[in-house]
Amino acid sequence: MIRITFILCFALTFSTCIRAEGPLSKGLNSINIESAKAHIGFLACDELKGREAGTIEGRIAGRYIAANLQSLGIGPLNGSYLHPFIAAHAERQKKNARWQIHPDSIALLSKGTHQKLLLNNVLGVIQGKRADEYVIVGAHYDHIGYDPALAGDAIYNGADDNASGVSAVLQIARAFMVSGIQPERTVIFAFWDGEEKGLLGSRAFVQSFKSIKQVKGYLNFDMIGRNHDENNPQHVVYFYTESHPVFGDWLKEDIEKYRLNLKPDYRAWDKPIGGSDNSSFARLDIPIIWYHTDGHPDYHQPGDHAEKINWDKVLDITKASFLNMWNLANEYNY
Repeated sequence: MIRITFILCFALTFSTCIRAEGPLSKGLNSINIESAKAHIGFLACDELKGREAGTIEGRIAGRYIAANLQSLGIGPLNGSYLHPFIAAHAERQKKNARWQIHPDSIALLSKGTHQKLLLNNVLGVIQGKRADEYVIVGAHYDHIGYDPALAGDAIYNGADDNASGVSAVLQIARAFMVSGIQPERTVIFAFWDGEEKGLLGSRAFVQSFKSIKQVKGYLNFDMIGRNHDENNPQHVVYFYTESHPVFGDWLKEDIEKYRLNLKPDYRAWDKPIGGSDNSSFARLDIPIIWYHTDGHPDYHQPGDHAEKINWDKVLDITKASFLNMWNLANEYNY
């Protein structure tokens, strides 16, 4: 009888715990190191040859991301996960040229000898209760390819830059699905192509997205997996739009509440237009959050390998940013 009573009490307690776990906790608890290792390991493998924008390896990386979104049950934005755009460049010996994505600039370049790339952003979406309000979390998935003339390792694998950021967006996407509830705002999960050639993917998006004025916030990842200082492995730079100080408050509160092993360098910025795809949104006065773990000796070098990633840091940054996105998607005002 005692044994039966104990079993019944345990079962009731366990079922109560399951019921008590809220949507936010369900999502947060789905984020794990194993998934980060799987995504980063694939995207940074030698077979993808540094996934340079416009190469077949870059296209494979994009289709891998799209397949993951589909497997999670996350729908495509406007009917397709792949959002193609064209980038054009003056003939390569022209000095001080840059890649162009605006149709007028491409038309002008097309009159002469020029380079052309067919690129793809990858975009998934969870419709919110307020379908006409958007928040976006994004990371670029391209890197700088390989150089067959290099002695030794010729591949710029880009594990930190930016397979680490892609892994975070994919885990956040799954966490929203696992939560089991519809967010207040529509959430777009964005994976940018051509960032290394001049923020091409995010520039193409803000240029063409018809509801860009309804975007209420953008969270960016670019390199979240390495230690700038090995004596301070918890370091992360947290950029955010200065006019939204609550963004800083959110992170401080969540680090304490969820015991995240992070020591952020909080950097409020009136318009965060430098460094990465956040720039494309900040120029339109869209509020920004941007996670970055600073430079390291393997930045844009062949040594940016998956085995050098600080997995605990990636895990806690991903958890912190999911909590950020939950607030962006569900808080009435910020």
